[in-house]
Amino acid sequence: MMQEARIIELPKIKDPRGNLTFLEGENHIPFPIVRTFWIYDVPGGETRGGHAYKNTQEFIIALSGSFDVVLHDGKQERRFSLNRSYYGLYIPAGTWRHMENFSTNALALVIASTPYSEKEYIRNFEEFNAGSLDTLTAQATQLSEEKEDKIPFSKSTLHDCRKIELPINHREKGNITVIENAITLPFSARRVYYLYDVPGGETRGGHAHKELHQLIIAAGGSFDVVLNDGTSEKTVTLNRPYQALKIVPGIWRELNNFSSGATCLVLASETYRESDYIRDFDEFLNKKNES
Repeated sequence: MMQEARIIELPKIKDPRGNLTFLEGENHIPFPIVRTFWIYDVPGGETRGGHAYKNTQEFIIALSGSFDVVLHDGKQERRFSLNRSYYGLYIPAGTWRHMENFSTNALALVIASTPYSEKEYIRNFEEFNAGSLDTLTAQATQLSEEKEDKIPFSKSTLHDCRKIELPINHREKGNITVIENAITLPFSARRVYYLYDVPGGETRGGHAHKELHQLIIAAGGSFDVVLNDGTSEKTVTLNRPYQALKIVPGIWRELNNFSSGATCLVLASETYRESDYIRDFDEFLNKKNES
């Protein structure tokens, strides 16, 4: 298994208004996105992890700051330093891992192939080291998809968009917020992307979607999301990694007022399709007025 752990470089779309990196399940990473969580507020000198999964595959990204991921397959140890948001570390099932050397304000984004189950964990290294990977691993569990009810494009309003308080697992060694498809998340995420290096005064977004559902999180710093349903407009400020804004199809949205070092994390219900975007506001208004 150890030789299968590897760094995967992700697309980096450079833009003078701020860079964008994205990944799609079973495309840029070799498994579907089922669970997404992020670890933040890690005190200096603390270690996180210290476990193996029986079936779960992971992909770990340093969304901000830096940290090391130490892997062990029962025979040898390897260390990977993560410090850029446009690549990540793929970890196969049956690999012991922990994270250490967190820099100030580091944020670890982890994408996992299975829903949470305590039975998936091996938390004792001696037990892990004594076991056979063939007996530890089995066929990975799959989560049935439960798509959110579709709202007609012309009927969606600002009332369909709402701010959601996400769960916080408070830990002395750093907090964790977890999102699972069709459980915490009101749709199944197929794409994750994030905006970073946004210069002061710049605006990002400026589009609507025909079918895509989104969950937007300020993983670092703060920014405003301006929503327009064709009739009314409102601004939502995001500034905590445990708060998210749910946006349904048929809503025009723009992001502005980025603080220094802000990172905008987005979980999306569909893979990228340019045909799903409406990038002209007048076209958006015309479509909203269709019967």
